[in-house]
Amino acid sequence: MTTRTLPFVTALLLAAGCQNAYYSTMEKFGVHKREILVDRVEDARESQQDAKEQFQTTFEAFQALTSFDGGKLEKLCERLNSEYEDSVDSADAARERIASVRNVSEALFKEWDAEIKEITDAELQRKSRDLKSDTVRRYDQLMAAMNAATERMDPVLEAFKNNVLFLKHNLNAKAVASLEDTSFKIEKSVADLIARMQASIDEANAFVASMGEGS
Repeated sequence: MTTRTLPFVTALLLAAGCQNAYYSTMEKFGVHKREILVDRVEDARESQQDAKEQFQTTFEAFQALTSFDGGKLEKLCERLNSEYEDSVDSADAARERIASVRNVSEALFKEWDAEIKEITDAELQRKSRDLKSDTVRRYDQLMAAMNAATERMDPVLEAFKNNVLFLKHNLNAKAVASLEDTSFKIEKSVADLIARMQASIDEANAFVASMGEGS
């Protein structure tokens, strides 16, 4: 059984903000913090994949507008604004998923430290401590990649917002043409963001795979 099989319990307890009660309840169903961590990393990975695709789609909408060659500017601007708003939503979702990963990891590692102290066999205690240290190392790599990706989102969102607002008050062919240089700058920022997000997704895949190895 995993967290995905208990949506009602999950929604009820998380909505109340009772993380400790949530973890305790899940353990009663045989779902431990380690499994919850893996599930949340997978969810964070999926949210970053969604965000990566959405940012790319938003940039394509911006490109379509700046390469305007006839047609209705209003429609193109409306599409850009809609895609921008979807990018904001996808960015928020990614941040929330990453925050949930951080929350359960802190609880897991705290519990792990406490249980290591209860092991009376010196050799087993050493092995458990080494396993925990290795997991923390891989987790730190994962979080560094996720944070690097999320840090790149805000500048891109700001650039999209600035251009959306500019066009809102200057929607004509001349104004659109003036954004050509801006398009190149945003393209570079979006490319960097997508690369960072892919690196984060790759780290999530590696982390999930390593947790499945029984380490």
